[in-house]
Amino acid sequence: MEKVKIGIIGCGMISEIYIKNTKEVFQNLDVIAVADINLDSAKARAEQFGIQKAYSPEELLADNEIEMVINLTIPTAHAPICLQALEAGKHVFVEKPLAVTREDGKKILELAKSRGLYVGSAPDTFLGGGLQTCRKLIDDGWIGEPIAASAFMMGSGPESFHPNPDFFYVEGGGPMFDMGPYYLTALINLIGPIKRVTGSARATYPERTIKSGPRAGEKVPVEIPTHISGVFEFENGAIGSITTSFDVWGSQLPRIEIYGTTGTLIVPDPNTFGGPIYVKRQGEAQWTEIPLTHSFRENSRGIGAADMANAIRTGRANRASGALAFHVLDVMHAFIDAAEKGQHIEISSGCSRPEALPMNQPTDFLA
Repeated sequence: MEKVKIGIIGCGMISEIYIKNTKEVFQNLDVIAVADINLDSAKARAEQFGIQKAYSPEELLADNEIEMVINLTIPTAHAPICLQALEAGKHVFVEKPLAVTREDGKKILELAKSRGLYVGSAPDTFLGGGLQTCRKLIDDGWIGEPIAASAFMMGSGPESFHPNPDFFYVEGGGPMFDMGPYYLTALINLIGPIKRVTGSARATYPERTIKSGPRAGEKVPVEIPTHISGVFEFENGAIGSITTSFDVWGSQLPRIEIYGTTGTLIVPDPNTFGGPIYVKRQGEAQWTEIPLTHSFRENSRGIGAADMANAIRTGRANRASGALAFHVLDVMHAFIDAAEKGQHIEISSGCSRPEALPMNQPTDFLA
């Protein structure tokens, strides 16, 4: 199968693992160019990985050899870059979230549809060995019918480790938009789409102090909620709850638990690709750790792009799809809307559960 020629826009921290995996894991992706608004950053990444072309974003989009753009820019640039890439006739895979606003998310999907192009979006951790094993356990009936789920992402904020955390505290940031996509995408993959939500939200601290790098000690203003709790209903009738927070100094809560009619499933951190996974079934006294049944157990960021490249070549639907990403975006906004309005919000978007990966999926995605 012919490789898909890729251009990556955004050469920040996350770009390193994406490019590394195209070289070592996903042999159906051929990164032929990288770009950044800081050309020196693009040149450094190109030199690091032996990539021939280091561009400005405009130059990369004008390169007719590039079939697909991987958009690794900051959230506020996701929609503009995606739309420009689609206008240039290129398929797009973007880091999460799909866009900052619902309106921009819709524009991306509508333009892609009109041009006959693919859109994909992170997170793609749900395609990892851990969450795909959980999917198989649920689909095979290990815990019966899922009736409820709980999810917790509790932390003290990225300013403790990120040298430039400003974008985490403006629109499109915060714990829900930064980390919520991992949890909501995992839950939709495991149980199905969401039909109704409600929630409460607050911003505890008016500013944050950068703790590392050359800007250490600098204050960052907070413009978005930093502690969000929500309750939601899946289309199949299951009930979920989620809390995402940048205001918590310590927690021993689980990441995700799924409760079924005949058992409980403890799901691994959805920001990772491996385990551990535990099940306790009706009548059992102890938890049982379940061995992973699927590939991609290490840091496999880019698997969603590799799956999309395979879909482009074969004409099938991609798993980490634009529709899934838009549904997650819609749900995240609905939690904030519900908190502001004090009411339930009906979710108008929808998506299908992504097709599960087979147990014998080749790790290079060439098959």
